[in-house]
Amino acid sequence: MHHPIFPTQAEDFMVATLCLWRVTHLLAVEEGPFRLMVRLRARAGDSFLGELLDCFYCLSVWLAIPLALLTGEGWLQRFLLWPALSGAACLLEQATKRFELPGVFEETKE
Repeated sequence: MHHPIFPTQAEDFMVATLCLWRVTHLLAVEEGPFRLMVRLRARAGDSFLGELLDCFYCLSVWLAIPLALLTGEGWLQRFLLWPALSGAACLLEQATKRFELPGVFEETKE
């Protein structure tokens, strides 16, 4: 029996995906309030945690584990949700990532 956070498992998956993307993006990309995330990444340095915090994709794999455990029913579903949540967060990251176009030059106003 599904004990949902929301009425359907699809809604659980969507909310878990958005939550995973948001937290992963905060930890890996953003400065955070009072530059806390910048300081956390600097303090972690070249350690395993530091390397993990430098990579959105790697971090999403690890942060997806507790969400898969909370969202899924049974071990097989949880096991399949783990990469599915990470993959969905990675797709969101790619869709929302700002990129620079090669050969485009913008003059700054002085």
